Amino acid sequence: MFFTCGPNEAMVVSGFCRSPPVMIAGGRVFVIPCIQQIQRISLNTLTLNVKSDKVYTRHGVPISVTGIAQMKIQGQNKQMLAAACQMFMGKSEAEIAQIALETLEGHQRAIIAHLTVEEIYKDRKKFSEQVFKVASSDLVNMGISVVSYTLKDVHDDQDYLHSLGKARTAQVQKDARIGEAQNKRDAVIREAHAMQVKISAQYKNEIDMAKAQRDYELKKAAYDIEVNTKKAESEMAYQLQVAKTKQCIEEEKMQVQVVERSQQIMLQEQEITRREKELEAKVKKPAEAERYRLEKLAEAQRMKMIMEAEAEAESIKIKGEAEAFAVEAKGRAEAEQMAKKAEAFSEYKDGAMVDMLLEKLPLMAEEISRPLCEAKKVTMVSSGGEVGAAKLSGEVLEIMTRLPEAVEKLTGVQISQVSSRTG
Repeated sequence: MFFTCGPNEAMVVSGFCRSPPVMIAGGRVFVIPCIQQIQRISLNTLTLNVKSDKVYTRHGVPISVTGIAQMKIQGQNKQMLAAACQMFMGKSEAEIAQIALETLEGHQRAIIAHLTVEEIYKDRKKFSEQVFKVASSDLVNMGISVVSYTLKDVHDDQDYLHSLGKARTAQVQKDARIGEAQNKRDAVIREAHAMQVKISAQYKNEIDMAKAQRDYELKKAAYDIEVNTKKAESEMAYQLQVAKTKQCIEEEKMQVQVVERSQQIMLQEQEITRREKELEAKVKKPAEAERYRLEKLAEAQRMKMIMEAEAEAESIKIKGEAEAFAVEAKGRAEAEQMAKKAEAFSEYKDGAMVDMLLEKLPLMAEEISRPLCEAKKVTMVSSGGEVGAAKLSGEVLEIMTRLPEAVEKLTGVQISQVSSRTG
């Protein structure tokens, strides 16, 4: 099965087909269960507070030093990772940090013992570089690299550092007092010199101002004379120019009036021409167009009436011929029909009359019942007999039964006797 780890962790796979063990820093690996084993080691950065209490320096002065170190196991270097796995596999980060702390503290104590208090206190950078160099060369064999080392604090319980500071402080204070006195002296000298320079400059400035005022008044008087002269000349020239300008304006006005009068005459002539054209366009031309239109309309009306008359005459002629032909054909057909009817009547006599009467009976019944069909509303009053459609149809049949009597009265032919003889 597959196992994975982040960039801050390394995996070591050992067992079947894994000799030497495989080390993977930040990746994945396939492990066969039961016959292969996987172990992990942390690659996180470890922060160590390296504290060495009461370590005697080269001159035998006990001091306490505290440093801050950053270190980690290098996962990219296979040799260092192998060394770290051999030494720290199965240990926690706290255990690894404790081992590195003890190693680093030992080197820190050894370097403190070879230096004086003044060297450590005054040149902290040099001390940090020495500890870093010595510790790195030793810890690299364990697979650990020192990322950084910084000296955090240096102090002692014997006030040695404080005593060193007092001498320096006294010297600094003495230098400060001397410097302050010298600065005050120099300040007074510079102030007096500055006052002298100020007064001299003030007097000189006042003299320069008086000279400038005098020059100003003289130049101003000369300028005033020149200005007044120029002003008088300017006023005279102005009046002369005003007169010339007025004359030019009058001439221009006269010229403008002449031009305006010419323009008015031209406009009047154009207006006359425009009115003539407008009169011609609005009166003369429309009148001619109307006359022409009326002439054409009259001509078209005349031609229309002529053509309509001719068409009507031709239509009447054709219609008359058609009606004459129809009357002639109808007359021939009726004559033939009458001739055949006469032959039939002469041959069959009473039978033909009865047959013709029977043919007309349905038509007669239809004509008898038509008024009833056209009636929109029929109100019937019953006296105890039939009421409704049967009553109406019975009345129609009753009328039909009276037809033989009417025919006999009109023609003298008894239909019942004729039908019995023909039967």
